[in-house]
Amino acid sequence: MALRRATFRLYTTKKVNESLHYHRRLHKELYNAAVHNRINSYKKFGKSVSYFEQQNCLPDFKDVWIEYKEINSQALQATLKRVDFAFQRLFRGLGKYPRFKSIRHYSGWSYPSFTGWKAHSTGDNGYLELAKIGQIQMRGKARLWGHPKSMDIVYRNGKWYASIVLEIDEILLKNSRKTDTGIIAIDLGCNDAIAWTNGVENSLVAAPRFLRKAEQENKQLSKAKRRKRSANFKKKIKASRRWKKAQKQVSRLNKKVSNQRQNWVHQQTTRIISGNSTVVTEKLEVKRMAAKAHNGKRKKQKAGLNKSILDVGMGMIRSALKAKLDDVGGVFVEVPTRKVKPSQTCPKCGHQEKKELTQRQHVCKNCEYSQQRDIASAEVMLLWYSNNLQGLGTSLKDVDDSSSTSRTRKSAESMKQLARAKRQKSQATLGDVETPGSNKVSQG
Repeated sequence: MALRRATFRLYTTKKVNESLHYHRRLHKELYNAAVHNRINSYKKFGKSVSYFEQQNCLPDFKDVWIEYKEINSQALQATLKRVDFAFQRLFRGLGKYPRFKSIRHYSGWSYPSFTGWKAHSTGDNGYLELAKIGQIQMRGKARLWGHPKSMDIVYRNGKWYASIVLEIDEILLKNSRKTDTGIIAIDLGCNDAIAWTNGVENSLVAAPRFLRKAEQENKQLSKAKRRKRSANFKKKIKASRRWKKAQKQVSRLNKKVSNQRQNWVHQQTTRIISGNSTVVTEKLEVKRMAAKAHNGKRKKQKAGLNKSILDVGMGMIRSALKAKLDDVGGVFVEVPTRKVKPSQTCPKCGHQEKKELTQRQHVCKNCEYSQQRDIASAEVMLLWYSNNLQGLGTSLKDVDDSSSTSRTRKSAESMKQLARAKRQKSQATLGDVETPGSNKVSQG
């Protein structure tokens, strides 16, 4: 059985909307109470409280706070599990100390099993039935429908959503796989978001630049928001109604940009998967590529480059391709960028030459092959996958691990040249070499 997630938009009545907000506030207060219990117990008594201790205290807790009796018990356990997960991240060094959450930063709650709710749908619209809340119309369409297993209720940007985890039969999943057996290599960039080649055809997909197009409007709304009275918790000053209204406008615009980018990514990746079962791309470290610039003359330029990288959504494209290929039983291959250097290598002769980011045309000085830079990079990756890439000067094994997207120290080049000279000298002796792990010297 395979697990897939489907998200539906919920359309609530006024009464149901108030009930959903009431349940959300109760879950938020339970979360804060559980965090306070753990902190207070450790500070006063030096005792750590586990998830199971808090779970076993739920019946007594509901006897005192009777409003929690109308909430599904497993949903309350899921909220406590969320607290435990936050502390486990702290103990492993993966996150900061858990803090109390305000209602603005508490999005919703979870139903970890198929109790307390029921989805009346076959994957195309329908309605949701929640215990103690009522029936809610939902709209959306799932690619595949199976047995509902768990669900999250999410409140975001003034709208309610139901994210349902479905258990789908492998036979149904296999029958839904429709794709050709083509092989395609893609290169991701900022100017042209996707450059692809299949060995016969080449094409470029321009970057949509959703964030750039909405940047001016975002600046105007943010400027108007800064003129309003914002909240100051230290001085116990509440945010004004005008500030809240301006904040909603900024959030609405940011959500629109996010939805546009997500929709574009799904359209492009679906188009790629529909005709190809194997996708070859370079291994990009987007987090390092978009890292904040250090103090220097080109700090503003680096900030603009980071914005363009994140606007394309390279990590989102990679994740979508990998997930969709997994659905159709395809192959997702990542070329080792540090070894192959697709953007610096000629696809015809394998000659390597460093290029500036402003140089958008690949012109090889060795074989005079000319091609658009990103398409040439995709051709290199396709040849590498088919094992037809030329020797990169000597051989693929001798290529160093530096990359055009990472900073390397210049002093490392001299050490590599020295090691290469020693290796050539040792090979020239043809025998008088001491082998590693052995104390004997071979006699020529």
